[in-house]
Amino acid sequence: MINDKEVKTRVSPFAVRPNEIKVFDGKEGFASINQVVFKMDMGYISEDHIKALEVVNEFGFVTSRQVTQVLDFRGKLGHIEEEKRQDKVAKWLEDLTKSKVLARYYFQTESGKSSYRAYALDKIATYILKQRNVVTNWQPTDNTKPAYALKRKLAGNQIIIAYMQKVGAFEQANPNLLLLSKKYNVKFKPTGGTVKLKDGKEDVDIIFEVVRRNEEWQTMLAEKLQLYSDFYENFAKNDAGFYNPPKLFFVGEDVNHNAEIFRIIKKVGVVLKDDELYFTTDLEQLESSLEKTISMFEFDKENNKYRLVQKELEILKPGTEEEKASKIVKKTFSPDVIVE
Repeated sequence: MINDKEVKTRVSPFAVRPNEIKVFDGKEGFASINQVVFKMDMGYISEDHIKALEVVNEFGFVTSRQVTQVLDFRGKLGHIEEEKRQDKVAKWLEDLTKSKVLARYYFQTESGKSSYRAYALDKIATYILKQRNVVTNWQPTDNTKPAYALKRKLAGNQIIIAYMQKVGAFEQANPNLLLLSKKYNVKFKPTGGTVKLKDGKEDVDIIFEVVRRNEEWQTMLAEKLQLYSDFYENFAKNDAGFYNPPKLFFVGEDVNHNAEIFRIIKKVGVVLKDDELYFTTDLEQLESSLEKTISMFEFDKENNKYRLVQKELEILKPGTEEEKASKIVKKTFSPDVIVE
């Protein structure tokens, strides 16, 4: 598997390109659950395949590299030689795609198609997951989302995985958190999910709002900001499971995009102050340490304008190998399933 430090690119692979479309790259036609059960009985679909399937279910739209990173972090690939893990996971995903358990997509522009694929659940996957008491909220309409929505999700997954791997205080993540705007009585989802960090007695919850430069993104962001503003203004203990208000991190495609995001925030007017708004970019998640990947906009009174200032956050420091090894992935239980 290619490590983050080996990735050489000046533009995020999850940035939106002009006239970009999502193209189905899975198996056409019909497959029955009986065919899949037969493959499972014969061992063609193994427990390793199911582990990969569960990651796709958890993260929504995900690349094979991201599935590998999550499984590796959770100690599920220890039986495979390190240099062969990415190929093995890619093979599992390919098998599941051929069996129509998973759907697969790539991104097409006038200049060509993406070098990676995005995987998502297909209908048969829901039967397998529910039988194993794994909660899934997948609907067929989920796979009709446009290209920018997939890329937004992939970028959100990337930042969660970066915090899993590189932040010693990482405790848990939820890629599918729901918040409630009490004023508008509207449930809304942070596009990048959330992570919980725990360093000694300090607990920090972080919400990631991933923004892409799709058509009318400014209007979409302005509407979302109204919901965030209401959530924070009327926050009460235990709202969305948070004891204290979570920190809000905006994830742009690049630094210039973050400046554009900040201008919209100031124009809309939110209850959060300047020193409560944090910014980062896709490519900054490739750094070996995330302590210096966060920036804020500060007002310069001399020049009468805002400037972007890098902030070093101690809570984002990397952990030791011993701390990583001692991490226990906590299971989230649902009242909709019976634990056998």
